[in-house]
Amino acid sequence: MGMFDSTRRQFMAQAGALALAPAAVAQPRKPLDPLLAMPGRHLAALIAARKASAEEVMRAVLAQIGAHNPAHNAIVALQDGDQLLAQARAMDARLGAGETPGPLFGLPWAVKDLAEVIGIRSTGGSLVNKDRIPTCEGIMVQRLRRAGAIFIGKTNAPEFGFGSHTINRVYGPTRNSFDPSKSAGGSSGGAGVGLALRMLPLADGSDFGGSLRNPAAWNNVFGFRTGTGVIPPEGNEQWIGRMGVPGPMARHVADLGLVLSVMAGKHPQSLQSINVDARAFAGPLDADLKGVRIGWLGDWGGRVPHEPEVLRICEAALPAFRSIGCTVDVAQVDHEIEPVWQALLVLRSWMSGTGLQRLADDPATRDLIGSQAHWEIANSRTITGAQVLNASAVRSAWTRAVDRLFERHDFLIAPAVQLLPFPVAQNWPTEVAGKRMRTYHEWMLGTFLVTMTGLPALAAPAGFSADGLPAGIQIIGRRGAELACLKLAHAYEQAASAVVRQRPPGLAA
Repeated sequence: MGMFDSTRRQFMAQAGALALAPAAVAQPRKPLDPLLAMPGRHLAALIAARKASAEEVMRAVLAQIGAHNPAHNAIVALQDGDQLLAQARAMDARLGAGETPGPLFGLPWAVKDLAEVIGIRSTGGSLVNKDRIPTCEGIMVQRLRRAGAIFIGKTNAPEFGFGSHTINRVYGPTRNSFDPSKSAGGSSGGAGVGLALRMLPLADGSDFGGSLRNPAAWNNVFGFRTGTGVIPPEGNEQWIGRMGVPGPMARHVADLGLVLSVMAGKHPQSLQSINVDARAFAGPLDADLKGVRIGWLGDWGGRVPHEPEVLRICEAALPAFRSIGCTVDVAQVDHEIEPVWQALLVLRSWMSGTGLQRLADDPATRDLIGSQAHWEIANSRTITGAQVLNASAVRSAWTRAVDRLFERHDFLIAPAVQLLPFPVAQNWPTEVAGKRMRTYHEWMLGTFLVTMTGLPALAAPAGFSADGLPAGIQIIGRRGAELACLKLAHAYEQAASAVVRQRPPGLAA
């Protein structure tokens, strides 16, 4: 790996388990409030029609959090319950006074802890920010607020979103909804678990290398990484190309579309945001999909290691697409994988580590940041402009190679994960299917390869292992095909309903 070798050796030496709180005790199955059993969009419709009150919904959500969050640690910075109930009553009063409700009016919402919310502790999973209470918030959060969401707290995330295992030194680990001894995935792990355990009706996440897709797959829910600009990119720097995007998460595709309809669309403060018909994402999503051509990427021609059981689960999901009239054939990208991975390492550290160098340089904060952050920072210090330019050229060639597959296929499908959820006490997988992982995030190569193209990718449940652990697929569309991805996923959801409806063991029927 050249420039990354010494940093990698130092980093992988730290790959033992973090010090964790005692393992969660299995919780008895508790009856699920009927309000929380329904899709989020139906819940919002009931509140809007005044057939259920925002206060009733808030009480149900807070009770569900009280029952399940102690064992799973998905919701953090939870606000005072009495104050949240007062906010919900105020929303009901506004409806009673004749206010026209927004699409998320009265729904309890926990924002991923990488985005700031005014007045709520927003840490980014880092001790550096452990006491930060923001006084401003970004475009996505503003849009959720205007749509009527009531912010109840945050969802847990790893420090600065590094890694696909939700654990940090501020809040500790988030535990998988189907097995609390396992990882929830990440970096949107808190959102995935919160949805699966019905502690949240809907959720937001973000994705650089699989941070929406991995936790969706490992918690049997949906997550949508859209193309760059569909949801307005944020930040002080607006012109240099980026790979991380925010996105919606939900238990149903139509709910996913509803949240995307709120998040998406051009914004004057976001220079690379694009005009889209955001309202179309909210549906209807029914479509005739007969003759749609799907290319199955599988393990990328044997070049990306996957656990055999993950491939078995994902391949078993393909007949659902055939049942709705699609054809499914094997697809393979005509491009080497290793140069793409090396380019990704350069671009990721350059984008993610450079801005954090000051934290490593300051004695007051140096020890407050974790090993992943130090790894990205150390790598970023030696990257040259010529290396960035070359990596971007490799990314462009890779993107063109993937785009050529759409001459023969309308969509591509690949696993959203390469292995089943690993023990929560493990920092990251050091081996997948017998292959040693060279970095803390190489086990997410299959999602990084899609990230490098900028194409929309929608994660969907695929099935379960013999031990009852979930895995998922990612539905990859052409550039600008977000609505088409939603329509295909919606049809798949109906065809694979037995898998999608499967609840975590802790939820009573």
